[in-house]
Amino acid sequence: MSALTSPELTFNDGHTIPQLGYGVWQVKDDVAEDVVGQALNAGYRHIDTAAIYGNEAGVGRALAATNVPLDEIFVTTKVWNSEQGFEKTLAAFEVSMDKLGLETLDCYLIHWLQPQRGTYVDTWKALVELQKRGRVRTIGVCNFTAEALDELIEATGVVPAMLQIETHPYFPQNELRAYCADKGILHQSWSPLGNGTGLLDEPVLAEIAQRVDATPAQVVLAWHLQRGSVVIPKSVTSSRIVENFESVGVTLSDADMALVDGLDRGPEGRIAADPATADFA
Repeated sequence: MSALTSPELTFNDGHTIPQLGYGVWQVKDDVAEDVVGQALNAGYRHIDTAAIYGNEAGVGRALAATNVPLDEIFVTTKVWNSEQGFEKTLAAFEVSMDKLGLETLDCYLIHWLQPQRGTYVDTWKALVELQKRGRVRTIGVCNFTAEALDELIEATGVVPAMLQIETHPYFPQNELRAYCADKGILHQSWSPLGNGTGLLDEPVLAEIAQRVDATPAQVVLAWHLQRGSVVIPKSVTSSRIVENFESVGVTLSDADMALVDGLDRGPEGRIAADPATADFA
């Protein structure tokens, strides 16, 4: 187990989250138990899953098998688009909890805005209700626009604690990060390493990596961490699970941070769907 530990950040509701987590997108359920166990052994104390990933049961088996106390592990899952709406979300939550084997969840997120469907406010009200009931400690959203976040806040008076959205050096989400900072919302990066875009082959990252005795992936993860973002890299390769976690020990200079900032490609850097228009069940 690594001697390193992840920094923790504080939500607007007073709860805390390990800043570096382990994501399990595209991890098969029968693999999840093993790799989540490896991640916990490597030092991760934050696991990010979702109903649509189809691996909540595998994550639950890992949580049941680990020697790490459950109260030391932060678990996030998400309600999928087809289950949005007040009553459907409450029911979907119980299905996820059964699979995870948990009584109380650390963080529950709406997975996508789905603006055309008009269900996100009612879905948010369900998350607020779950928090009031003590079933969820912290609630937030993924893949939302600033305008939709404003709608949630106006409708309920409850500010989401976290916004999880595609973020990497090619697409750094500077405007949304500024919005989150203004509202007291933690920003969380998914696809933090660019998801096969060639980001990690950038010569500037190799130069920085050599200078700070790290890998390009560690440089990018350190960039996320030093920006104050929560970050959830995913790998099923044992060495990379460890490598990614050890990014918490990498420090970049202001000059190096600026070099990574310079990789910004603007809107062209986006690799996934735009939350403002995405519509899929």
